[in-house]
Amino acid sequence: MGSERMEMRKRQMSVQQESAVGGTAPAQQGQPGQANPRGSNACCFCWCCCCSCSWNEDRDDRNRKASYDVKEGTSDCEDCPKPTLEEVRSWGQSFDKLMCCPAGRNSFRQFLRTEFSEENMLFWLACEEFCNETNKTTIEERARVIYEDYISILSPKEVSLDSRVREAINRNMLEPNSHTFDDAQLQIYTLMQRDSYPRYMNSPAYKNLLNTLSEQSPES
Repeated sequence: MGSERMEMRKRQMSVQQESAVGGTAPAQQGQPGQANPRGSNACCFCWCCCCSCSWNEDRDDRNRKASYDVKEGTSDCEDCPKPTLEEVRSWGQSFDKLMCCPAGRNSFRQFLRTEFSEENMLFWLACEEFCNETNKTTIEERARVIYEDYISILSPKEVSLDSRVREAINRNMLEPNSHTFDDAQLQIYTLMQRDSYPRYMNSPAYKNLLNTLSEQSPES
């Protein structure tokens, strides 16, 4: 009986050891198998996050740049002397006289800012500089900047253009030249003349400027 009990005990211990070994082996095999997907998922997750973060950072930088251009960068307008009474009066005669005067453009630009349409003046000014450019490389670079800033539908400063002009610009961007934005510039000029200019002439900004200069004039 003692020998049989010893034999049974050995068998039980052997079964327990085999069970222990059999139980840990799959677990050990399962851990490397699980580690790989986790590692793979972690890598994919990190890669996606890194790409997403870098893209978001680039987008944030672009948005901050655009925001700076509109809100802070535009606080300094064109350098020009203080307008005379005669000049301010001439602004009321025609939109062309207003736009030909640097002080007139500055005053009108500040008014457009209050109407959240300053991008029209910014685009027009950018086109004025662009059309005088002669270097081919510079033209291509500036054309891309103007397109991204004022033509692209993704830009916060996109100007309002009809489909015909927009399609023409898209074609011209294949080989941009100094006249790429001529039609668009004229369309925005006309828009400001018909839409914003009459409101500016009736605005307190223009009337107060005119009254202030009239009071300071020796004639008064």
